[in-house]
Amino acid sequence: MVLERLQQMASHLTGQVAEHHPFDPLSTDEIAAAVEIVRREHNDVHFNAVSLEEPKKAEMMRWVADSEYTPKPHRIADVVCIGRGSRVFDGLVDLTEGRIVQWELTEGVQPLITMEDLQIVETVARKDPKVIEQCGILGIPPEEMHKVYCDPWTIGYDERFGSKVRLQQALMYYRPHPDDSQYTYPLDFCPIYNADTQQIVHIDVPKTRRPLNTAPPINYHAEAIKKEGGVRDDLKPLNITQPEGVSFKLDGRTLKWQNWSVHIGFNYREGIVLSNVTFNDKGNIRPVFWRMSLAEMVVPYGNPEHPHQRKHAFDLGEYGGGYMTNSLALGCDCKGAIHYLDAAFVNKAGEPQTIKNAICLHEEDAGILFKHTDFRDDSCTVTRGRKMIISHVFTAANYEYCVYWILHQDGVIQLDIKLTGILNTYALAPGEDAAPWGTEVYPGVNAHNHQHLFCLRLDPNIDGPQNTVFEVDATRGDGEPGSEQNPYGNAFYAKKTALKTMSTGMSDYDASTSRTWDFSNPNKLNPHSHKPVSYKLVSRDIPPLLPKKHSLVYNRAGFARHALHVTRQSDTQLHPAGRHVPQTSGTPSQGIPAWIAADPEGGIENTDVVVWHTFGVVHFPSPEDYPIMPAEGMGVLLRPRNFFDRNPALDVPASYSSTPSQVQAGKEGVRVVVDGLSRLAFGGGGEKPASDDCGCK
Repeated sequence: MVLERLQQMASHLTGQVAEHHPFDPLSTDEIAAAVEIVRREHNDVHFNAVSLEEPKKAEMMRWVADSEYTPKPHRIADVVCIGRGSRVFDGLVDLTEGRIVQWELTEGVQPLITMEDLQIVETVARKDPKVIEQCGILGIPPEEMHKVYCDPWTIGYDERFGSKVRLQQALMYYRPHPDDSQYTYPLDFCPIYNADTQQIVHIDVPKTRRPLNTAPPINYHAEAIKKEGGVRDDLKPLNITQPEGVSFKLDGRTLKWQNWSVHIGFNYREGIVLSNVTFNDKGNIRPVFWRMSLAEMVVPYGNPEHPHQRKHAFDLGEYGGGYMTNSLALGCDCKGAIHYLDAAFVNKAGEPQTIKNAICLHEEDAGILFKHTDFRDDSCTVTRGRKMIISHVFTAANYEYCVYWILHQDGVIQLDIKLTGILNTYALAPGEDAAPWGTEVYPGVNAHNHQHLFCLRLDPNIDGPQNTVFEVDATRGDGEPGSEQNPYGNAFYAKKTALKTMSTGMSDYDASTSRTWDFSNPNKLNPHSHKPVSYKLVSRDIPPLLPKKHSLVYNRAGFARHALHVTRQSDTQLHPAGRHVPQTSGTPSQGIPAWIAADPEGGIENTDVVVWHTFGVVHFPSPEDYPIMPAEGMGVLLRPRNFFDRNPALDVPASYSSTPSQVQAGKEGVRVVVDGLSRLAFGGGGEKPASDDCGCK
């Protein structure tokens, strides 16, 4: 029956495969087909992940260049399975041919923890006699164990247990009422859970106990705010409309908007993946980036007391940004005229699952794109811009991460990330001082200092794959005032330093020189500046990794040791902390440090390279962050430099424009244009709106 079902599905897929773009995520039918192919030979495993194995770059570039005559790459499923005894299997399934092409037992690793894995722990913990005993010590009777909750995390790494057994640590809480926030009532002990046996195998208990918090609940949901006095009543409706529809088009999953073309992929780990990013420069389709993704992140906490050293979550490598993605809602997560894309994954039993509305596509006003007023005659040109946003939001236990990839009309690409959700909290005894490792954000609630460090993977394709990365520093000219080379002492210039080898291809941020980085194609010069065509990485939110060298976090998160690493392009090097992150010791360090050590003298000039950029924030919590945190944003810009021969947004329709000769001929200048709409807002009468007078929109 399985073979017959597989043949039917393969027959069905034959037609589907031809329709898929090679970068499209696996469909639910393809996931089901991959599962059945695996089960023919391995029916004693459960499934951790089934996702697209992206085509090799060289093969894919040939197909993109000539898709009519070049064979389409096979559809390959990347499969991770877990067998008895926490054994991990990595496999590749050729869906085009209907067979397993690679299957390996991978020793000494643990794959990421899925949502299903996480949800089991709470049920087990509530029934465990040792957990019930610890709750009783803190004053929670056995009949109230249904009020005990936990946020299961991977254990990070604990030398007592190693990597062979699949473990989780349970951060424990109490919830007096179902509508109360558990994070106000943290418990001071930490059970260790064996996912293979589904048992609590150990409990870490602090030397000094901290009793259950007795402070009244503090909640954030609307019902709680209404009971405390209600919500603001002075907000008028703010509507966003596009009466003629949107300005973007989708061809399958390829987005076309304002000269941009980009394929939108998605996987269980990185979430959104942008591929084959190009810009139509007056009819010339120019490649800009081959692949872009948020590849990893780490959240190290700064409390040195055991077992808090284990609190450093790799939210993408240990849980999966795609797996944790929210279903987005119109008017809440996204506003305006929205198009959604779904995401398909596999569950433990091998059944396809769909997250509806996982990706949101929409346009927003971007403010002034460019403007100039001539003070001599009141002639003015002002053009408002808009931006195209590709976003998803994922929930990692207490935190929400809102990820926005933004395309601009002037050739800029932007990545914005907003952090919100709830602080991770720990118990605080009466009279205990949370400082210096944390802050008492509410009576009895200790929020530890921590960082959020994100690693961006960029595969530049600046007019082709032969690229060089430069550090660019604002540098004072040589010579003191009065010298021949710098007579007035005011000289400064952009000093560019090429990164040349894998072992030296790393860079730290230097605010004193306003350091940026250029991704350049030295084989093509701008016709006006005579400088290599480039894209500049502009990033200011770049704190150093604060845990010290040789600490557990330093060893495990090698990607975060520098703001920027450059490596030679490799199809297999997608994950900067390694393919399987949970329970790695960091000795030796996986991912980027291992790749550099394997090829330290590998050249990275004028060749196919990948740039890894780590950025983020240091968070010293405060009461304003509790009981729910206002969104805190950070971002990265990729700006064209010497890429275009003029402002590429000049052809965006002007919102208002007058020339000197038009003003001289009697047309009104900008100063006499009355913004009647603004006056109406403040009760100034009903003058005719300025949009009717001058064409402002």
